[in-house]
Amino acid sequence: MKAMILAGGLSTRLYPLTRQVPKPLVPIADIPNAVHLIGYLRSAGITEIAINVHYLASRIEAALGDGSRFGVRLEYLYEEELLGSAGAVKQMEAFFGDEDFIVVGCDDLTDLSLDALLGVHAESGAYATIGLVERDEVDQYGVVVCDTNGRIIEFQEKPARGTERSHLVNTGIYAFSPDIFEFIPAAQFYDFGKQVFSDLLHHHAPFYGYDAKDAYWCDIGTLGEYRRATRDVLSGKLTLPDVQVGIHASAQVHPDAQIRGPVLIASQAQIHAGAKIVGPTVIGSGAVIGLNAVVTESIVWHGAHVGEHARVRDAILGIDYRVADGATLESIAVAEEVTVARP
Repeated sequence: MKAMILAGGLSTRLYPLTRQVPKPLVPIADIPNAVHLIGYLRSAGITEIAINVHYLASRIEAALGDGSRFGVRLEYLYEEELLGSAGAVKQMEAFFGDEDFIVVGCDDLTDLSLDALLGVHAESGAYATIGLVERDEVDQYGVVVCDTNGRIIEFQEKPARGTERSHLVNTGIYAFSPDIFEFIPAAQFYDFGKQVFSDLLHHHAPFYGYDAKDAYWCDIGTLGEYRRATRDVLSGKLTLPDVQVGIHASAQVHPDAQIRGPVLIASQAQIHAGAKIVGPTVIGSGAVIGLNAVVTESIVWHGAHVGEHARVRDAILGIDYRVADGATLESIAVAEEVTVARP
């Protein structure tokens, strides 16, 4: 069994954070989400993983390497021109061979059971099986309508409230059989949600949904959902194997500092005298919280520096961002403005 992580997009919805960091490296609890996804796939026995890259591709490869550090083998697809979600997968057709395979997005954070997804996929003989979760409000999602046997019969893209025909939403976690390649043309832009899936319905191909019931899933591709995912990890709503909530042994926390609520203070972070950290908050590796500074319900990426007597509330501070002494930041995401080459 092999898998692919879709990671080629620019992720403008997470600006300004992703002006300096490609989306696969956006940290959840101080660890890039791509690393969480690799661990997620490996836990299902998948150790051969393709990943397409475009924007800041060299940074992704530098961070992930050949995958051996994570117990997997990574195969990179360098896309000079993005060809859409299905177009990227089509380029890896030879990599997948004649076996079923998994595709996930680099902004998925989940504990959805891949074994269960693959079980439904195999039992139904589907060309494609979509992992589904239930949401009370679905107007910001792709809604999936299934018959009583789980066969997909309709899609609604972000339906207006009150017009939805289902509360099951597409997670972007897919199981495919090699037959799917018959529905993806080569060397042209093609998208799963907008084109492949409608083609499957049109041709009455076997196409199923797996209702993951109580599984956790979050698309971290917006600032609001990124904040929610971080809160959920800190509160224990989602357990990530490589995340230890609390204070890392190498962090330096002054005895006069105050720590309240669920927090993650990562390796080599420094919390100075009189500083107050109020959770849910992440203080990334090597970050510095200055004398008498207060950081409340925020996400501080690695290397950031909060100056003396500064106040930070409901904020996201990008890599190496500096908050001036005495400054106040509230309900904002900020990052150093850097010029980067694209891709």
